[in-house]
Amino acid sequence: MAASDEGKRLEQFYSQSSDAIDSEKEPLRLLSQQIWEKPELNYEEHFAHDVLTKFLEERGFTVTRHFHLDTAFRAVFSRGTGGPNVAVLCEYDALPEIGHACGHNLIAEVGVAAGLGIKAVLEKADSDFNGTLTVLGTPAEEGGGGKIRMIEAGCFKGVSVALMAHPAMSDVLAPVCLAKNGGHVTYYGRAAHAAAAPWEGVNALDAAISAYTGLSMLRQQMKPTWRAHAIISEGGVKPNIIPERSRVSFYIRAPLDSELAVLKEKTTAVFQAAGQSAGCKTELTFDTDAVYSNMISNSTLASCCSRHWSRIGNISPLPSAVLGSTDMGNVSYQVPSIHPFFSIGTSEAIHTREFQKIANTPSAHSAARVMAKSIACIGLDVFFQEGMLSSVEKSFAMELAAAQA
Repeated sequence: MAASDEGKRLEQFYSQSSDAIDSEKEPLRLLSQQIWEKPELNYEEHFAHDVLTKFLEERGFTVTRHFHLDTAFRAVFSRGTGGPNVAVLCEYDALPEIGHACGHNLIAEVGVAAGLGIKAVLEKADSDFNGTLTVLGTPAEEGGGGKIRMIEAGCFKGVSVALMAHPAMSDVLAPVCLAKNGGHVTYYGRAAHAAAAPWEGVNALDAAISAYTGLSMLRQQMKPTWRAHAIISEGGVKPNIIPERSRVSFYIRAPLDSELAVLKEKTTAVFQAAGQSAGCKTELTFDTDAVYSNMISNSTLASCCSRHWSRIGNISPLPSAVLGSTDMGNVSYQVPSIHPFFSIGTSEAIHTREFQKIANTPSAHSAARVMAKSIACIGLDVFFQEGMLSSVEKSFAMELAAAQA
């Protein structure tokens, strides 16, 4: 097909896709609002799982509920046999106490809307078209590592590209999502009466405070892109009892898995020294089930996203910025992926009560719809633009090798 003819055909597909998303504007808003109104913690997203799967099934997707995980799902629309498999990902878990302060209700809205937009085009594709659209429900991003469990279960085998987007306070095309590990350090001392015989005690709280202070002091020698943060989650039971047990919960983050390993060594030294200085026994445990890799944003997909985002929403996103961590990073080591952040019209940061309120406003839903249209167009390019998938795969091979070097 001549380049001009392909371009015209793609423009028609983009228009059809956007029209399909607009036609579902109000149902999509209500779907997102339902999830926002009933926040559920990781691996407990039963309501969100049920409303999302019902919504997709009613619109012609073949839905597998409880897909390897109780609150995961897969919704598929296929034509022919073989061909690319474009996966659009949804998240829908919330945070303790502050609900959808990370806006995962909007991630679900974007994923479902993009799926509807792509499906509208595939339904009318030529009879010789071969390809699969997958809307994948991925629970437990907030520390639970749901996508890691799904990778281990083989949920991403055969997927050509993985697409999703996250709400934020600014538009960022290829965010630096840091590799992350976390864990707990528990200190064991000896209880004693704090007034009658304090010298008989070994103060576990002192060890926890030393650990927290030591982590703060370590930041002076940390690279600017490294992060370390902690809370003292247990520190005693009564002021007149020398605490015999304390606990510190922590996260560490770095731009690459290799740098995270270095930071892990440094924080281990801090935690061990804190226990030794207080005379306590130290029990240090790093998480092994939810170690998040850094995000490899596929440059070919990102370039495509930038073009459509600008065309549809007149948006010029920041090329990059440091924005937390995600188990989408682990997916990006398996298949070509993108994870842009989109502004919902606020200067409030994610994980705040203010952001939670804004995540169910007209401006948030409007921004989600623009993002969904852009994601859908990326999927259409993978399906229909000659050479697109090949370019994506070449970028993936190069960028994966660089990340693992």
